[in-house]
Amino acid sequence: MKIKSLVLLFILLSLMTFAQTKANPDDAAIKKSLTYFANTIKTKQIDQAVNCIYPKFFTVVPKDQMTQLMNMTYNNPFMKIDLQNLQFGNIEKPELINGEYFSIAHYIFTMKCNMSSLNDEMKKQFSTMLTKRYGQNNVKYLPKEGAYLINATMKACAVSKDRKSWKFVVLEKEYKPQLVKVLPKKVLDKI
Repeated sequence: MKIKSLVLLFILLSLMTFAQTKANPDDAAIKKSLTYFANTIKTKQIDQAVNCIYPKFFTVVPKDQMTQLMNMTYNNPFMKIDLQNLQFGNIEKPELINGEYFSIAHYIFTMKCNMSSLNDEMKKQFSTMLTKRYGQNNVKYLPKEGAYLINATMKACAVSKDRKSWKFVVLEKEYKPQLVKVLPKKVLDKI
């Protein structure tokens, strides 16, 4: 009787594990592409990072302007930004809409922003902006380093035609009016 119970338990656990891994077979490809995107930003390879952005986004912000903006943000000598500890949350099952697959990916990372070279007024403005954007509990000032440590909870829309190579659009409520030109309504409704 014990053997039958153990076999039954083993089968149930195996089925549950298989069902969970089968739930979204695209997870690995999306995670790989999103990790590559984050790593290109971390290593300041801005041209490669921009190539990870969904091409239709460039109808809202031209590609050269996005490259310039990302260079000003991540290659700024006055403000050193380091992305750390990328972790994934829920990745939704991709949905086929007008010949492309769309999936919402939730992720979290820690961002360290060294502001030691900025004056006090600029640090104060930056602190206010960070707190408003990420929340009081997610922003910590490290006075010895002159840096902010931010826990950023983010969402991105992963888009692919072949479900192997994924491009991204970061999803933020304040940019929803611009994203209307880029993403289908069904995706925008999830922001």
